[in-house]
Parts: sequence; structure tokens; C-alpha cells
Amino acid sequence: MSAPSPAAGSPLPTSRREWTALLDRLGVRPSKGLGQNFLYERGIVQRMVRAAGIGREDLVLEIGPGLGILTDELLIRAGAVTAIELDRRLAEHLRIAFGDRPNFALIEGNALEIPTADVIPADRDFMVAANLPYAVASAVLRHLLEQPHRPRRLALMLQKEVAERLVGTPPNLTILGVAAQFYAAARIAFDVPPTVFIPPPKVESSVVILDVHPRPLLPEEDHRRFFQVVNAGFRQKRKQVANSLAAELALPKEEVNRWLTEAGIDPMRRAQTLSVAEWVMLTEQAPALVEG
Repeated sequence: MSAPSPAAGSPLPTSRREWTALLDRLGVRPSKGLGQNFLYERGIVQRMVRAAGIGREDLVLEIGPGLGILTDELLIRAGAVTAIELDRRLAEHLRIAFGDRPNFALIEGNALEIPTADVIPADRDFMVAANLPYAVASAVLRHLLEQPHRPRRLALMLQKEVAERLVGTPPNLTILGVAAQFYAAARIAFDVPPTVFIPPPKVESSVVILDVHPRPLLPEEDHRRFFQVVNAGFRQKRKQVANSLAAELALPKEEVNRWLTEAGIDPMRRAQTLSVAEWVMLTEQAPALVEG
């Protein structure tokens, strides 16, 4: 796939060789341990922004902009972009590249330690866009979704295996899938080949779109209880869900069997076969001994 020409005035490279040279000048070496790979194909970010439906009215929070190829496209399409970058060398590069753009704001820091409310006004609707290294993808997603001020939509480029877990369904639903689908409807927009990254990863990537539910499936005060129940159910996922819940919540097996049966769930099933709706029902009917 050949790269479309960048927008006029773009401060970024246009070829793989130029992107590699930029990394060398900045003294940045992609971290294998973090699964860090820098995207350089402009057509991919254009497709990603289109899939997210980002327009001039949108405020976008970008996590880990890196060299700025997605940032550049977001600044063209969105009304405003706030980017959070941890690496000081990359942050300085971004200031030089985009500092003169009136719709660009850069925050230097760890996105996992910054509450959304600190960077996005509480009354402002926003979206999230990011190319996430596999080592932090799940943690960043949970961080964004579990805060009171959540985005309306997320467009995330992830390792394909992680993307498939996010959109999984019973009988192969994972704890990550339950967590994501508790907050949002998830779908894979398209797959991304390894050849468009520096260095090329050994696995494919996918762009996932998550549309956050306008209304939570449970009241905010019940979210902690929900994840307590789900975590207990999945802790020993090779066992029957009744055994795992009883062991992890320190509840009598008879009480757990009654709890499951009254919720219409066979105690002999395993955690990965339960739907998000069934986990919600279990939380609503949880025994008083299950702490909130």
C-alpha cells in the first residue's frame, strides 16, 4: 500500500526511511518489552479517523501520540486534540511539530496516572484515539472506561489478539471482554498488517471502535461490586462458576448455588460462557455478604 500524500504543510516525514531517520535523530528506540511499534502509513490513520466518525465538532484525547502521524490527521479532522505523551523526547518533537496549531494541546505525563477530569472539562463530550502498545493496552482501556467522565467513543489500534478479546462472545468471553462490554459496544473496524510499523511486529493489529453506553448497565455505586463478582468468577475459570465464586468470595457453596439458580444460571457453567447481561443480573442479585 503506498502512502497518500500528507496534507499541505505537514511537518512529518513521507517515507519509511524518513520516519526511521527521525527516530534516530530523536534517539528513540522502540521498546520490544512494551510491544512498541511506530506506525508510519498515513492511509491507515486516515481510515482509522474515518471509522471513528471524527469531525469538526469533536474534542479528541489522544493517548501516546508518539511521532505524531495520528495526531496530524486528528488535527485536520477534529475541532481540538489533547495529547498525553510520556516520553520527553517525543513530547519535545510534538511541540516542535504541532505547537503552532491552535487546536492542539500537549500534556507530558503518564496517561495511567492522569484522571480524565484533569484534562477534559467535566461538561465536555470527548472521544479517544490511540495506537496502544500491547503491554499497556488493557490497563489504559480500563483506566479510561472506569472513570466517572468517560469518552463517548474510543478508536484504538491494538494487537489483533487483544481486539478479538474485546469483542468476544460466550462461550469464549474473557474478563477483558466483560469489562469492555460492560461500558461499551465494541466492534473491529479493520485489521492492520505488520508492514506499516517500525519495526514490524510479529503479529497483526486491529482498529477497534468502542461506543460507550449512554447509560451505565448498573448504577455507578454498583460498579465495584460488579467487578468483584466478575473477578471472582474468572479467578478459577477452569472450574465451574459456582466453585470459583464460592472459593473467591468465601461464601457457602449452597448459597452460591441458590444465587446462580435464582438468576437462571446453571451453577455447572464456566465463567467464559456467561454473557455480560448475566454478570449484571448476578450483581443485582448478589448476596449481602458480597461487599460493594
